[in-house]
This record gives sequence, structure tokens and C-alpha cells, in this order.
Amino acid sequence: MAIPTDSRPDPDALLAEIRESEREQQRGKLRIYFGASAGVGKTFAMLDAAQRAVQAGQDVLVGLIETHGRQETANLLNGLRQLPQRPLPYRQQTLHEFDLDAALAAHPAILLVDELAHSNAPGSRHPKRWQDIEELLDAGIEVWTALNVQHLESLNGTVGTITGVRINETVPDTVLDRADEIVLVDVTADELLTRLKAGKVYVPHQAERAAQNFFRKGNLIALREIALRRTAEHVGDDVRTYRSQHIQNALNNKVRGAPAWNTSGALLVCVGPHEGAEHAVRSAVRLAGQLNVRWYAAYVETPALQRRPASARDHTLAVLKLAEELGGGTAVLTGEHVAPALLRHAQTLNCATLVVGRPTPHPWQVLRAITPTVTRQLATLDPTVDIVEVGAAESVRRLNSTIPRPAHEESEIAAWKDTWPRYVWSAAVCLLTTLLTAPLRDSLDLTNIVMLFLLGVVGVAVKLGRGPSMLAAVLSVAAFDFFYVPPRFSFAVSDVQYLVTFVVMLGVGLLIGQLTANLSFSANVSASRERRAHALFELTRDLSAALQTVQVVELGEAAVKRSFGGEARVLLTDANDQLCVDVNLRNGMDASIADWAFHHEQRAGLCTSTLPSNAWHYVPLRAPMRVRGVLALRPAQARWLLIPEQIQQLETLARQIAIALERVHYVDIAQAAVVQMESERLRNTLLAAMSHDVRTPLTALIGQAEALAASIPLTAAQRESAQAIGIEAHELSALVTNLLEMAKLDSGQIELHKDWQSVEEVVGSAIRAARHSLTGLSVHTVIPEDLPLVEFDAALMERVLVNLLENAAKYGTPPSGEHPAILVSALVHVDSLEVKVRDFGPGLPTSVKGKEIDLFAKFTRGENESSKRGVGLGLAICKAIVEAHGGQILAAQALGGGAEFTVTLPRTEPPAMPAPEPA
Repeated sequence: MAIPTDSRPDPDALLAEIRESEREQQRGKLRIYFGASAGVGKTFAMLDAAQRAVQAGQDVLVGLIETHGRQETANLLNGLRQLPQRPLPYRQQTLHEFDLDAALAAHPAILLVDELAHSNAPGSRHPKRWQDIEELLDAGIEVWTALNVQHLESLNGTVGTITGVRINETVPDTVLDRADEIVLVDVTADELLTRLKAGKVYVPHQAERAAQNFFRKGNLIALREIALRRTAEHVGDDVRTYRSQHIQNALNNKVRGAPAWNTSGALLVCVGPHEGAEHAVRSAVRLAGQLNVRWYAAYVETPALQRRPASARDHTLAVLKLAEELGGGTAVLTGEHVAPALLRHAQTLNCATLVVGRPTPHPWQVLRAITPTVTRQLATLDPTVDIVEVGAAESVRRLNSTIPRPAHEESEIAAWKDTWPRYVWSAAVCLLTTLLTAPLRDSLDLTNIVMLFLLGVVGVAVKLGRGPSMLAAVLSVAAFDFFYVPPRFSFAVSDVQYLVTFVVMLGVGLLIGQLTANLSFSANVSASRERRAHALFELTRDLSAALQTVQVVELGEAAVKRSFGGEARVLLTDANDQLCVDVNLRNGMDASIADWAFHHEQRAGLCTSTLPSNAWHYVPLRAPMRVRGVLALRPAQARWLLIPEQIQQLETLARQIAIALERVHYVDIAQAAVVQMESERLRNTLLAAMSHDVRTPLTALIGQAEALAASIPLTAAQRESAQAIGIEAHELSALVTNLLEMAKLDSGQIELHKDWQSVEEVVGSAIRAARHSLTGLSVHTVIPEDLPLVEFDAALMERVLVNLLENAAKYGTPPSGEHPAILVSALVHVDSLEVKVRDFGPGLPTSVKGKEIDLFAKFTRGENESSKRGVGLGLAICKAIVEAHGGQILAAQALGGGAEFTVTLPRTEPPAMPAPEPA
């Protein structure tokens, strides 16, 4: 029925423990000083611990500490090495942020980084400080930090409802869950309010406002309760982890585990093999809800219970599924007896309270008196455990099996077909033993003949199992009595001593069969575990060498088939992250169910609560980044999909396939990116070389054309030709210049030489530089007279304006042939400069509506097929230069017609002019 857990180590747990151990050895430790609100003393406690660590000789570095003006906290920084903060210009001020690169380079043993929930300034590597700390931990650095309970993501809504204050800076709960140590820093609400009034939390004017809003006594009490509960949950997880490792080590060393510690009040309900087991589960759910504790459900399969009919075993699996749906953790255990296996599992989970169903009265009073119940066995093995015995319910809803009835019938018929030949062979072995010993009746004592019959029983028990061995024992006693004990050929016994022989012979035969069956049961469990571990190992090894999606699919399907039999298919996603499913699927596979499982990221189909009538089971392939497809399985035995360990095996296989698919996907992306980068580098090199070689003859050509136009005498036609040559040469020179500048920008050779510039002067210089391209178009400027100086690179910004003017002259002429003005305007805001270049032509092409940003891509033109010259580099150069200044450039349709390009640059207040010296 299962591939459960007993006293032997679980291969899945061992693999997970090895991976976790390797990760923990390489990863730094995280200690979080946790409190209910600001002012409880988290930073103070962290610095106090740092001082003690320095005195103990440890390498401690202060990465960033926020004292908030508290002198007592600032005094604790004396004697500690501090990392200089990184200045980061932002808008009108300079921010000082935590220097992540410097911390990684210093690589101290312990690093202090305050305010875990802090949001980094724009331009930092990570948007959140907790992401910086994750990188530090991955580098093997131990980090100490501080966090308030209101900054936990899951509690954001709860805290907002209690306090009425919106908390914008949050930390995922997983960061707190993965912390190695949580140090709770706690003070009472009255003490915190006293500290607030004394100015030890905020400065006086801030403290008064805080006392009226966030720091109300009711808020502080509620936050304190939440912080205490959250800390207790983390400590409870630590206790369970320690208990699990401690119990497993004790089992490996064959030492009895310690009793469960009743620290969390967790419940463990034993799912029995009889009808009404679901009532015990429902009672455990109610009890756990009343106590507000975790609960688990476990079924212990013994060799005796393994012989139950398929329908009864399916009912047990349905009860486990009910427990899983009600929120409990489920497990299938194995052992020769129920009580020891159940008690070991309770000790591992640290469950000090067991919920069991009331045993059914045995019809034979004598056997009821001498056979201890599970409750009595548990109490004897561990007197410290609390046992809750649930009575039977007279009328309960019978659970419906999630396995279709035909599957039940087929499995029972198949089981009977597999079973009856073994009993026939058992009878045949007894007959053969009788025939072989008949000639030896006169030469051997009856005692030796008994040994030969027992030998046959042993052979039947080893090869055919418990039931046939019991039949062989009974038939052997009957054959020995009928053919060898006087009077022969009769079941009558002349000597009473032969009765003892019959009893001993029957008892030995039954005992041999029992022991052999138990040994076979244990061997089967070990072999099943070995197959599971080997299947995971083989799949992981094969997938690590797969470089194509087709290989991953083939290996994944083969591994699932080996583990579950039947059929398996891996359904992948397309380029738009949509599931690719053939609508003409065969063998009962349903495309709509697979698509549902993909979009909802939940299992569906056979043996689930979603469309269970389908013959296939659908598992989403969840990778770390996204769902990569669906694994469809039609198992050889539907019952396997109800066993928790088998479902875990299936999900592990699906996880490995999904990770391999994601790895191959990103390998393809990386290869494409490398090819694109190399192509871009080659193109830029070629363009730069061509530009350098072409500029010299172009300069000479422009000079010759100008000299020719100025020479005397010339006819009108000759003068026009000379001027046309000059214009064409200027356009070609501008094109070459754009190519050369784009190559420089792509190679990262651009250097900004910022200085305080007059916007009006730069605009005028750009209009003069673009006069050859304007061809008679007038340019109007709207620039305020009191426009302040702005800091930027004048040469590069002139290049931006020249390109925008040339673009307006080229594409801004209306079809009527009119020559309207080009409008250049400038406007200063508090923290930015805004320069607009507008034409009055037909506006932006309709093909780029909603995608105006695409106009700034390299080698992109608004009109793909156009008689106008150009290669689409002017706007790309503008975008690169503006972004190098920390600004942005946008294109839009202007009101009243035409296109409008807006350049926005960040600005600060210019330096004050020095006062004139007195005369």
C-alpha cells in the first residue's frame, strides 16, 4: 500500500538533509533582533552584543547603524570598526546608503546592518536592504540586523487595521523564517510610552506626533502580542527541527528517543484501519482549532494490515486525504506494531498529545482481556504522553473513494488471480513432501520425518508468503497424522504424546511463516525505498547533462514511467508562456484539465478534488521562476496517488523536471545573448572603422565644394552643382558622425564633462550647427529669461538637440509643402529641466502608437519604407546621451498636430555667485 517510513532513514529526508547541510555550511548565519515597534531597544541590544563579540576577539564590522539621535545608542559605536557609507546623489540631495560592494570586499566575520525593511535609493543594486543581506549571506558573512513586527509582509494588513497607519516598507516572511537566530527585544507598553515621553525614541516634536498616532497603548499591546506569537512560532519550528534530528540520530544509534516535549501542544491523530476512522480525524480538527495548535495524522501499516482487501485500504487512504484537505500533515508509517511506530513519529514531530479512536470490543472475551489495546500499549511505552480516546459516532457520512470503482474491481480480481496459484503450490509442496518421505518411513524415525515436513513449510514461507505457509503447516500436520502416526490412514491418535508433536509442529510452522512474512515485508519496504532513491538519483544525474528541451522531456517521462508505470507525458509552454496542448489527445487525456492545472498551479484529475473522474493525473511543473508546463500521468495503480509518500515522490520528480526545463531555457537565452553581444560588438567595431576612414575624405570633399562654390567666374548651373555637392557631403558627414558616436556609446567610451551651462546658449549653438539640415525652416524658441544654469555636458546635449532638429526637419514637413516653424521650448521645475522640440508636421506614424519607446531603438525608423535618408541612429544617440545624464526622453503626439520630443534632465540649485569685492 505504501512506501512509508519506519526506523530506517528515509532516502528523501537524507538527500534533503545533505543538500541543506551543504547549503548551510556555505551560507552565513542571520541573526534578527525582533521587536514590536520602534524604540524597544533592538539596535541597542545588537550593538551591546557586538561589543561583547569584539571583546571575545571576533571580527565585527558595522555596515550601517541608525541611531536616530539616541546618545546611548551612539555611545555603543565607540571602539567598533565602521564601514563608510556610499554617497548617492538623488534629486536635490545626496543620500548615504549602505555600501554592499565594500562589505563584500571586507568580508568580516560579523556584519551589522540595521533596519532590515529599508528601501534602497534608486540606483542601488537591489531595491530592498533585505536583498542586500541575502547576497551577504550567500557570500558566507554572518549578518546581524533589526526588524519590527509591522514590517512583515503577511502582517501588513493586520497592522494597518490595528494602527490605522500604512506600512510601505515590508519584508517577506520567508526572511524571518530562514533566520538562524531571532532575539526578541521586548518592553511593556507603559515602559515604551515612558521612554517616548523622555525623548529616547524620537526627538520631541516627532515624539508628540507619534504618541497621537502610532504609539497609542492599545496599538502597542496588540503589536507586542503579535511579536510574541511570531517569535514563538519560530522557536517552535526550531524545537521541531531539533527533535527530528535528535530522534533520527537516536534511531540510527539504536537508542530510544526522548519523550515528546509539550511545548507547542501539537496533536497527532492515529488513523485506524476500521470504519469510523474519519470521526477521529474530525474530532482532532475540532480539538486543534479550540487549542489553536498544529495537528498531524498518521496511519501505521503492519504486516497484518497489509493483507486487508483493496476496498478497506482505499478507505484508509480516503481518510488520510480528508486529513490533508482539513489542513493536517499526513504520513504513512510501517512497523510490526502500531504503538511503537506511532510513538516514534510523535516524538519526531514533538506531539505530546495523541488522538486515537476507541477500539472495537473483541467478540471473544478472553482475547479482549489478554490483547492490549493501542491506547494501553502507548501508555505503557511512554507514560508521559497524553492520550485522547475518541468515541464512535453512530451516524457519519461515509467517505467516497476517489479511485473509480472499476479500478477497485480490477485490482481485487488481479490480486485474487495472483494469490490462488500460491495456495495451490503450497498444497503441491505438502503432497510432494509426503510422496518423498513415504519410502523413508521404515528407515527414518518419525522425528526426522517431522523435520522434513517443517523444511517444506520453511520453503513455502520463503517463496510464497504468510498465507500459503499457514496452509502448508496445517496440511503437513494432517499428512503426518494420516500417513505416519499409528493407526495409519486415520486421523485417530493412539498415543496422547503425538498431540504434543502436532501442536509443536503446527506452532513452529505458523511461527516460521510469520517471521518469514515479516522479514519479507521489511525487505520489500527497503527495496521500495532504494528504488525511489535510485530513481531520483538517476533522474538528477541524467538531467544535469541535458542541454536540450527534448532531452529533458524524454528523461522526465522515462523516470516517471519507471516509478509509477502506466503512461506519462510532459506538456510544455510556448514563447508566450501558454501551455501547448494538442486538442486531439488520446487515451483519455483532457487538454482543459491540463490547462487548469497549469494556470492554477494545482494538481488536478485522478485522485484529486478537481475533475477526479479523468483517468490522468496532472501535476504543474513549478520552477523557481514560473510554471514550465504540466506533467500528465496515468499510473498503473491509481491507489498510489493517494499515498502521501508517493505523491511526494511524484512532486519531487516534477520539480526536478521543471528546474531542468528552466535551466535549459536560460541556457538558450544566455547563448542567444552571447551571440547578440558578439554581433553587436562586431558591428560597432566595423562602424567605427568605417567612420574613421570615411570622415577624412568627406571633410576634404566639403572643403572642395565650398571652395568651388566661392570661385569666380561660375555659371548658375555650376554654382548650384557645387552647393548640391556640399549639401550631400554634409548629410553624409552627419550620418558618419552618428555612426561613430553610436559605436562610442555602445563601447562605453562616453565620458561626461558636466559644468553649469546656459540652456539658451546651448540651444542657439545647436540651431547654428543644424542650419544645413533645416533647409530654410525657421526655428522659434520659448526660453524664459530667468532660466537658471543647469549642470550637463554642453557638447553632448548640443548633439541631442541637433539630432532632434534634424529629425523635425526631415519628418515634420506637412504634405502640403508648407514650411512652418520648429518650436524649441525650455521649462525648469524644482528638480528637473524640461526641453521640448516640436514640429507641426503629420506627427508620429500610426504604426508606433502605444509603442513610442521603440522609436529610440538603434536602426529603427518611423517609416520603414521611406524616401528620406537615414539609418535610424539619431534618436538612439539622443536616448543614450540623455540616460547617461540620468534623465529620460519621450516622444508623443503634440496637441494640434505634429510630433513633440521631451528631454528631461535632473537638476539641482546652481552654486551661489560670489559677492563682488568692494572697490
